[in-house]
Amino acid sequence: MTQRPSIFTPVLLVGCLIILVSFAIRASFGVFQIPIASEFGWLRSEFSLAIAIQNLAWGFGQPFFGALAEKIGDRKTILLGAVVYAIGLVLSSAAVTPEAHQLYEILVGFGIAGTGFGVIIAVVGRASTDENRSMSMAIATAAGSGGQVFGAPLAEWLLGFMSWQSVFLVFAAAILLVMLALPLMRAPTATKTELDESLTTILGRALRDPSFALIFIGFFSCGYQLGFITAHFPAFVTELCGPIAPGGMLAALGIGTTSALGAISISVIGMANIGGTLLAGWLGKSYTKKYLLAGIYTARTLAGALFILLPITPASVLIFSAVMGALWLATVPLTAGLVGQIFGMRYLGTLYGIVFFSHQLGSFMGVWLGGRMYDLTGNYTAVWWIGLGVGALPPPPPADPRAAQPGAADRLKRLGGAQTAARSSRPCPARQSAQPPGPSNRCTCQPRAAAAAILSGRSSVNSSC
Repeated sequence: MTQRPSIFTPVLLVGCLIILVSFAIRASFGVFQIPIASEFGWLRSEFSLAIAIQNLAWGFGQPFFGALAEKIGDRKTILLGAVVYAIGLVLSSAAVTPEAHQLYEILVGFGIAGTGFGVIIAVVGRASTDENRSMSMAIATAAGSGGQVFGAPLAEWLLGFMSWQSVFLVFAAAILLVMLALPLMRAPTATKTELDESLTTILGRALRDPSFALIFIGFFSCGYQLGFITAHFPAFVTELCGPIAPGGMLAALGIGTTSALGAISISVIGMANIGGTLLAGWLGKSYTKKYLLAGIYTARTLAGALFILLPITPASVLIFSAVMGALWLATVPLTAGLVGQIFGMRYLGTLYGIVFFSHQLGSFMGVWLGGRMYDLTGNYTAVWWIGLGVGALPPPPPADPRAAQPGAADRLKRLGGAQTAARSSRPCPARQSAQPPGPSNRCTCQPRAAAAAILSGRSSVNSSC
């Protein structure tokens, strides 16, 4: 009986740890908006622009770090990302002007790119079997949500007894400390078949493919909504949510202010997204990914519309956070899986990085426009409705006839040995009827034909051979 390979490989476990810490830090920045603006008298749009620049730098850096990982190796690339991340946090802690803070957030954005989804999910995907790949990517994505669970509340708690500058230094030390686990992250090398196809060839095919363009557009809307909520939802809740009842359940749990509720709402989003992302990964094994993505985008838009139309109360904040959380990063394993399914795993880091750049363009718009329109109008209502309109844009990508069949890569790896055995030991029935068996009458089926048959989903090669 063949033992099924374990999904929890060292590559997956270390990848989850790194992305958990990276995203815990990243998810906490919205908590610092009011303390930093209050200390220096900055406009809301000035802080928002810094976070928007961070998101844009993350987007620009993602294809770069993805390609770098394919060139020099995953571990060296992740370590470089962590060092850049820490330097950006240390410099940001010393910033006293909006311009300096905005400049240093470029480094933070590049650091997130080097320790985030693009690199980690690509290496996890390459290290997984076809059977486990969708779920492995979902688990790595869920680890990012796990970081979101405690990142914002941890920052809020630390701000209770230290300055925001000190919290930034603590976070810089944390991202460097987690690199001690990096030696355990050994991904398999690419196969000869994967190495035969160049990055230029794959990029050219992707850029000409309408599926890739539609995935790009869809991820823009995803980034807009996530960027706006991450940066502005704590402040949105602080200012617009109704009062918390003194003797209620939230007060009993120590959540007595809308500021604390705003931080907790980000945590609730993260907790709900762990389950939502794992469910998306499981569904991605059995159902069409493009339709799952379309359903997620539609559900997000409906949830956002209901939230803004109804009275904003502590209960509605928590319900919306749970619903949005279930849909939050569920797009990531499905999008990465769809890109890998259509274009292969060899250059997933680069291709997903390009798609993720679109996500971060949307995130930049959501973060910056949120702050800008708040300064102009004094509230977030208009920019919220813009986000709902953007969320209604992406259509599902069209079906792609080149999409790999489940298990095709694994079957192809087993093909070489099976072909050799077949050609050396099995007589060709068509010739056997006309000539006596002999060395010259062995089957001469070609490896390319056999490979094409397997990749097209047929279980065997020509029935006569």
